[in-house]
Amino acid sequence: MFTKILIANRGEIACRVIATCRRLGIRTVAVYSEADASARHVRLADEAHCVGPAASRDSYLRVERILEVAKHSGAQAIHPGYGFLSENAAFAQACADAGIVFIGPPAGAIRAMGSKSAAKALMDSAGVPLVPGFHGDEQDAHYLHGQADQIGYPVLIKASAGGGGKGMRIVERSEDFRAALASCQREARSSFGDERVLIEKYLVRPRHIEIQVFADMHGNVIHLHERDCSAQRRHQKVVEEAPAPGMSAERRAAMGKAACDAARAVGYVGAGTVEFIADSSGAFYFMEMNTRLQVEHPVTEMITGQDLVEWQLRIAAGEPLPLTQDQVPLNGHAIEVRVYAEEPEKGFLPSIGRLAHYAPPTPSANVRIDSGVEQGDEIGPHYDPMIAKLIVWDAQRARAIERMLAALADFRIVGVGNNLAFLSRLVDHPEFRAGRVDTGLIERARDELLAAETKLAPVAVEAAALWTLTREAQRLRQRAQHSADSHSPWGIADGWRMNGVQTRRLEFAAGALTQAVEVEYGTEGLKLGGQPVRISDAAEALCFAIGEHRTTAVVVEGSEQLHVFTPGRRSVLRRIDPLLHAGEAQDSHGGLVAPMPGKIVAILAAVGADVEKGTPLLVMEAMKMEHTLCAPSKGRVRAFLYAVGDQVKDGVELIDFEGTT
Repeated sequence: MFTKILIANRGEIACRVIATCRRLGIRTVAVYSEADASARHVRLADEAHCVGPAASRDSYLRVERILEVAKHSGAQAIHPGYGFLSENAAFAQACADAGIVFIGPPAGAIRAMGSKSAAKALMDSAGVPLVPGFHGDEQDAHYLHGQADQIGYPVLIKASAGGGGKGMRIVERSEDFRAALASCQREARSSFGDERVLIEKYLVRPRHIEIQVFADMHGNVIHLHERDCSAQRRHQKVVEEAPAPGMSAERRAAMGKAACDAARAVGYVGAGTVEFIADSSGAFYFMEMNTRLQVEHPVTEMITGQDLVEWQLRIAAGEPLPLTQDQVPLNGHAIEVRVYAEEPEKGFLPSIGRLAHYAPPTPSANVRIDSGVEQGDEIGPHYDPMIAKLIVWDAQRARAIERMLAALADFRIVGVGNNLAFLSRLVDHPEFRAGRVDTGLIERARDELLAAETKLAPVAVEAAALWTLTREAQRLRQRAQHSADSHSPWGIADGWRMNGVQTRRLEFAAGALTQAVEVEYGTEGLKLGGQPVRISDAAEALCFAIGEHRTTAVVVEGSEQLHVFTPGRRSVLRRIDPLLHAGEAQDSHGGLVAPMPGKIVAILAAVGADVEKGTPLLVMEAMKMEHTLCAPSKGRVRAFLYAVGDQVKDGVELIDFEGTT
């Protein structure tokens, strides 16, 4: 076994690999960009080395620099994680040439499966069923358009070297094909340095099922069952589970055999995932093989009780597989959700900022958190905005769903937008609960999953009011202590009256919703809504009772808002102060501004053009994804304030747009 390895990655996967290495007594070497100098994986590793500026191409994708660090540090092997160089055949070969073990498959296997077109040709020759489509080398736009017309719409354009949902577009009509192709090629070129695409028939309501395979250097190949990754948005997985709902033993065996045959066909070694698309009839078709560890590998670990990173290390060190196919356990049900820094209500735009408050649920035998961040860390614009993976396990799927909902309710994040509420709604959706999950579920249920709140939670407003009063009282006591008369009621200002009652109104809002509470100061103490109040303000939580009803809330102040976490619910409220807001005019002007830092990659309309509401005007790239800005109303494009290729800051105006009625 190795005594020291280098981890050529960042974030939660780097931290995940470090955890296994620590347990096995293997020292770890981290690499980091200038933007990641204080990142969690840097803090956890035994040693760390800077490999360049923030941009991935100048740091995490620098093969020569990473190999230089490996040699200098004495690392015997390199674990690539996923993303970055994990499926780069040239990097795997460079490691071998340098005498450093690449913890992954041989370069030849990566090449064979690295091109979706070549992989499909190989699977076709092996008799594995394929979705109808074009997988050839011809990339002329006119020719590809003709192929799509021949296949029949809807079709799916996919980057040949792609993955992670990038470089993929669904095209419903022939007239939309050229624009979708250009966008797909831009994103593929930016993300993978390769703009080649393939085209496939888009199956309606398909399921995305993948098989985890492992192969050693002694000719042994096995699978560790399947994962269902059908809950997706923009072709990116959001929820994964194992085993797949409704999977029969016969179908599992058939798909497992096909996956193992695919691995054998390319002389595979290490961890890999063979991805299939399945229709409602039960037929399945080969999609691609990912020659690396997957983001969703923890659900497989939870149902098998195996550490897949340890398997990778042992196989790379020349050891045989630790289990035979018949020995692989399948116990219970596991679900994983990806917690992102994003704003679902704004089209899932990534969110950047500092994690002012970060409190994941407490880990246990049933709850696991894989995260690359801690409280106080920054979520920047340079990399994938995933904050953490939350994984739960239970004996049955229904119980695992309930455990996931409880864990999501316990997860507290303040400082960046996040998708926790969206995930809770998705996991709780009747279709998901029933196991009727396909790749179109999120889009079909979009209105339900993103529905705005119709009323404020009374307990959240009560907690916000009591927190406000408690903090106010603390400040006043501190002020009184430093006054000439610390016992003066004018200094304490706690609402005391010799007789009678003082009534005070506190009002809070969330979006367009508002709710007020009446607070009474009297001889019998504080009352809220006419009920006596008892408060026990702990360091982390606000414990209070209104009448006979007791509850606990965590209230976090941030960006002029109160983030209120009550049992099973999170609310973001702002205090309405009539003295501050009286007479303020509401600014209804809405410009077309950059939603985050990024680069302009395409201008889609002409200056002076009259456009309808929703017309695409400009495309910008941020966090490795493209985002299209559309006309907010009917109007005219007066000017584009930046050109293609320009880097822009968050919040700058991009388009001079004049709305018309």
